[in-house]
Amino acid sequence: QVQLVESGGGSVQAGGSLRLSCAASGYTGSGLCMGWFRQTPGKERERVAIIDSDGTTRHADSVKGRFTISKDNAKNIVSLQMNSLQPEDTAMYYCAARAWCLYSDLRGTSYDVWGQGTQVTVSS
Repeated sequence: QVQLVESGGGSVQAGGSLRLSCAASGYTGSGLCMGWFRQTPGKERERVAIIDSDGTTRHADSVKGRFTISKDNAKNIVSLQMNSLQPEDTAMYYCAARAWCLYSDLRGTSYDVWGQGTQVTVSS
């Protein structure tokens, strides 16, 4: 059974940076599609970035040029480097995984496994 453990959230001022990490364990096979989603109270969950087992990535338009998803295949860790953070980036961030990337899924409804979430707060 796949398990995901996130780390790296916190509070930062606008313009600052944070790096989120998600460690995956408990699976075998060629790889997973892994991604980061975020949600704030009263709003729909949105996909921030995903990375497929072959390294293909997708980033939301709202974070392009500021956030970068990457993966260490040897350690099964997916990271999200977040630069130039803005108050609107404030949210609970969740790591998620599924067997293969469904690029049309922008809300994460097809993802099988989720981490516990890590809070990111950006103050102005």
